[in-house]
Amino acid sequence: MALALLAGLSVCSQLAMAATPQEILAASDAIRNPDFPFGLTNTLVEYRKGKETDASTLAIYSKADPKGGQFRSLVRYLAPARDANKLILFNGKDMWFFDPSSKASIRLSPQQRLLGQASNGDVVTVNFAKDYQAVSASEEDTQDGERQNRRSIKLELNAANDSASYHRIVMWVDQSSMRPIKSRFYSESGKLLKTAYYRRYQAVFGAERPTETVIIDGLEPDWVTIMRYSDWVKREVPETWLQRDYLPRFKPE
Repeated sequence: MALALLAGLSVCSQLAMAATPQEILAASDAIRNPDFPFGLTNTLVEYRKGKETDASTLAIYSKADPKGGQFRSLVRYLAPARDANKLILFNGKDMWFFDPSSKASIRLSPQQRLLGQASNGDVVTVNFAKDYQAVSASEEDTQDGERQNRRSIKLELNAANDSASYHRIVMWVDQSSMRPIKSRFYSESGKLLKTAYYRRYQAVFGAERPTETVIIDGLEPDWVTIMRYSDWVKREVPETWLQRDYLPRFKPE
């Protein structure tokens, strides 16, 4: 049995390394994201030096653009009460914030912080393979979000278009399963902005997917933001929901 297991792992490793870096990146995207329209709840909690300092709960509705394959998303605030029913629309290169009290929509940058170290671009569903070019892949041991050593494939990603939220990303994926382990996000100047760990894999839509992302600030490691995903549901996302002009008329179900 042990020999069979080792042989199986060897085959997985050989298959992974035979794939191109871009194919490995796309495989990790498929683990994080379903390939059909869906909804979920994203609960964000910010910690400073181990103490909770802020929290938000968001309802997210996402579906892939049939032309480019990148996800488009509508985000609705559920909590705190002061932000309830505010909206964020992410459609291609455009991101808009809508406040129902003022009826005004304001253009946002995906890099702007939404809460803690989670940016606007972090809370929406993203296929990295659509916005980044994986320029290299190498085998490397790394620690996961539970501080366990994992044999991984290290991917170097460069922004491939203006839609990319970050200039450069280094990502580690499990060598045998292609599950994403962690990512480091860098600015154009080479500054480490933050590190994200993908954790708590659970069966969702017939596949093991991460249900928690831990984001650690690049300069202040005691500044941590945790995003937890729950209430996954396969659902239709009407095309009208993804249009800026429709935001004032949007009514939650």
